[in-house]
Amino acid sequence: MAGFFPDIASSYASDIDGLILLVGVIVGFWFFLTELILFVFIIKYRESKSPKSSYVTGKEAHLTRWINWPHVLILVCDVVLIVGAIRVWVMVKQTLPEEAQEVRVTAQQWGWTFQYPGEDGELDTPDDITTIDELYLQVDQEYIYNLESKDVLHSFSVPAFRLKQDAIPGRRIKGWFTPILEGNFDIQCAEICGLGHGMMAASLTVHNAEDHAAWLASHRTQTAALLPDKE
Repeated sequence: MAGFFPDIASSYASDIDGLILLVGVIVGFWFFLTELILFVFIIKYRESKSPKSSYVTGKEAHLTRWINWPHVLILVCDVVLIVGAIRVWVMVKQTLPEEAQEVRVTAQQWGWTFQYPGEDGELDTPDDITTIDELYLQVDQEYIYNLESKDVLHSFSVPAFRLKQDAIPGRRIKGWFTPILEGNFDIQCAEICGLGHGMMAASLTVHNAEDHAAWLASHRTQTAALLPDKE
């Protein structure tokens, strides 16, 4: 655990945590202030202690300020939240790294397939490496993922990355992440996708550069052994 949140394992996880915390603080402030005022009024103006009520139009200057000032303050808070949300949205959803490793993520009932480029650095060539329900990444390496679904709606969720992206049949969705913490993490399907939805889990392993290079080398050797002889 990192503070009040799960492990922060991607480069933008802390930005998303910060945005959630900002929303919680601002909304929480107004919620508790409103409840406090409500209970103060209930106690102060209860029937046994209050004079007979009088009719007001609500247009009196000394009353309208209790509407106008809170209204303005709430609008200011809304602007702060919108600016913060747009900043994080642009960084996470609209800014792809120019140079990054590619990995394809394919969802289907009820499992995950991960495809990595071989030595040629390109996907969909004979030397690609494929794993089932196990994703292997290198720490501090930028990745672009291509997300697809073979059948129904799924959702690629990595809580430690603060990543959740729907997989839609017939579409290829691009996104990115940079792992910043070595270790093992959970991958989930966060969209109900049929009877086996609860079993659609996978593991994510983040290696250091040396261990990841060894992992790639071993799997490239296995892949090469399966390729037809060129002679």
